Amino acid sequence: MASLAVLILTYNEERHIARALKCVAPFASEVFVIDCFSTDSTVEIARSLGATVLSNPWINYSRQFQWGLDNAPITADWIMRLDADEVIEPELAVEIADKLPALAADVAGVNLKRRHIFLGRWIRHGGRYPLILTRIWRRGQGHVEDRWMDEHIVVKSGRIILFDAPFSDHNLNDLSFFTGKHNRYATLEAVDVLGRRYGLFYERPALSQAASSRQASIKRLIKERIYNRLPFPVAALGYFLFRYIGQLGVLDGREGLIYHVLQGCWYRFLVGAKVMEFDRSLRSLATLEEKRATLARLTGLPL
Repeated sequence: MASLAVLILTYNEERHIARALKCVAPFASEVFVIDCFSTDSTVEIARSLGATVLSNPWINYSRQFQWGLDNAPITADWIMRLDADEVIEPELAVEIADKLPALAADVAGVNLKRRHIFLGRWIRHGGRYPLILTRIWRRGQGHVEDRWMDEHIVVKSGRIILFDAPFSDHNLNDLSFFTGKHNRYATLEAVDVLGRRYGLFYERPALSQAASSRQASIKRLIKERIYNRLPFPVAALGYFLFRYIGQLGVLDGREGLIYHVLQGCWYRFLVGAKVMEFDRSLRSLATLEEKRATLARLTGLPL
C-alpha cells in the first residue's frame, strides 16, 4: 500500500481543520499542519486528531508551503496539498486508496478536480467546474511556484494523470470574510502583475502542461498574454459576461449570481484598479530597487 503525506497550511482555521483532517484520515499515513501562530484553537484541534504541527512565520502561501515541504519530516512515498477549507469527498478518498498503490513507476503526479461550494451551493457553471489542479505528487518530484498569487505545484519529471472523483472547496465563513480575503488576494495579484511588467523579481519559467495541469497552464498563458494587457474595466466586464452568459453561469441561480459578480467581475476589477493605483507610484522611478521598495511600502508586503 502506497503511503501518502498530507500538508495543510493554517492560520485561525478552527472552523475547518477538524473537517479537513477527518476527511483524509482513511488514506493518509502522515498529516502535517504548517501553522502561522494561530490565536484560536487550530493547533490544539489538529494535535488532538493526530496531526504533526509545525509553526513558521507567514510570507505568502507559496513560500509557506515550500517551507513545509522542506522542513516537515515526510517519509511517505506521495504528498498531497490540501487547504484547510477543502474537503476530500468519500468517493475520492476511495479512489486515492485504491489507485495510488497501483500507479506505474513513470507517474509522478496526480491531478484532481476541484468543485466550489458557495453559500451552500455547488457552482457548476461559469467555467468553475472542474478546476483541474495538481495536488498529489511523488516525494521529491514536486515544488511550489514562487509567486505571490495563483501558485501551482510543478512536477519535475514523469507523467501526470487525472483521478475521476472531485474534492470540494467549501469555506464556511460569511460574505464579509469572502470579500476581505479577495481584497487581500487582489493586492497579491497586483504585485505579480507589476513584478512581471517591470521585471522586479527573477524571471519565472512558464507553467508547462507537462509539469502541471494543462488547464492551469492554458489559463495562465491567456491571463498573462491577453487579459492583463487589456484595459482593466473592459477586461473585467468582458470576463464576467463570458463566464455568466457564455459559460452558463446564469444557471447557478441566486447564489451563483452573487459568486460570479463578486469573484468574476468585482475581484477582477479590483485587481486592475490596484495595478493602476500602484503603477502610478512606480512608473516615474528610475531603478528596479526603487520600484521594489515603493511597492513593498504601498502593499505592506516583504518584497
